Amino acid sequence: MMKTYREETVMMNKKELTSIWKKEEEAAHIHGWDFSHIRGRYEEEHDLPWNYESIVKQYLHPDSNLLDYDTGGGEFLLSLNHPYSKTSATEGYPPNVQLCREKLLPLGIDFKECNNPSNIPFASEVFHIIINRHGNFCANELYRLLKKDGIFITEQVGSDNDRDLVEQVLPGTKKPFPHLNLTKQRDVFEKAGFHILCAEEAYRPIKFYDVAAFVWFARIIEWEFPGFSVDRCLDGLLHMQKSIEDNGVIEGTIHRYLIVAKK
Repeated sequence: MMKTYREETVMMNKKELTSIWKKEEEAAHIHGWDFSHIRGRYEEEHDLPWNYESIVKQYLHPDSNLLDYDTGGGEFLLSLNHPYSKTSATEGYPPNVQLCREKLLPLGIDFKECNNPSNIPFASEVFHIIINRHGNFCANELYRLLKKDGIFITEQVGSDNDRDLVEQVLPGTKKPFPHLNLTKQRDVFEKAGFHILCAEEAYRPIKFYDVAAFVWFARIIEWEFPGFSVDRCLDGLLHMQKSIEDNGVIEGTIHRYLIVAKK
């Protein structure tokens, strides 16, 4: 029977493992928000108490003017199958900007480059719905863009996200966004004039089934793992390898919160 990737790495020595991990470190590049490189080697967000897509579709109607702020590569936006003439999007990360220009503009989606959530290049009161998943935002600017009774829907990564994993490889690292939690962000929206329709928060497991998948992940999520490298974090990675050998998995904790707010 063919051995699994995990079974093969259990038999390797430190030098062999380091070589494998450095190859993953070098391969850590991404287009859009595509984690297919480590599909089957890690899992997260499978057991959130809400379904972001279902919530968006609950409020989205065919005649709604929709804006997806920080759309990434437009993958989720296109999955909604909303009329393109009623769809707008922004993105600020340069590789994704080019991807969106090539993918969204030919469809008739009104795409604009934007990396400043306080100055979004659309007129006031033009959107029925604005969505934002794991991106930045400014509540006052969203209020400006929405029509009366307009809806903003966001699922966000909280400040405690992956902290137990960070501590394993970069102990003492400060939280990059300590203000990102449901209590503080709910106050932000209410002060901007929104009425909160839904507010939820969840802590759930994230699992890696080989250390190389974690190396790729940590390099991609550089704001959570600042300065991460195989050389710098080798001791922590070797401890993770021991967890793989003993338990078959490395486990951490994700932090998510959801807000649906009405103007």
